[in-house]
Amino acid sequence: MPVRVTLDALITRKGLKAKDLAQTVGLSETQLSLFRSGKVKGIRFRTLARLCAALDCKPGDLLDYDFDADDLRADQEVD
Repeated sequence: MPVRVTLDALITRKGLKAKDLAQTVGLSETQLSLFRSGKVKGIRFRTLARLCAALDCKPGDLLDYDFDADDLRADQEVD
């Protein structure tokens, strides 16, 4: 998938511990770890907003996208 989670780089840049961030945002460490690894298929906007508030960032600071022409194929399922 061309959408990549870049949360780890932001956590490192801010000098935070994932455990502390999870507690601040109200996620379990497991939930945050799954998001950080890109193993989730989606994230609630409210959770994304809490992450952005805790990290003083924008959603684009947590996610990146590499263009893939297949993303525009009409026969693909839309989530």
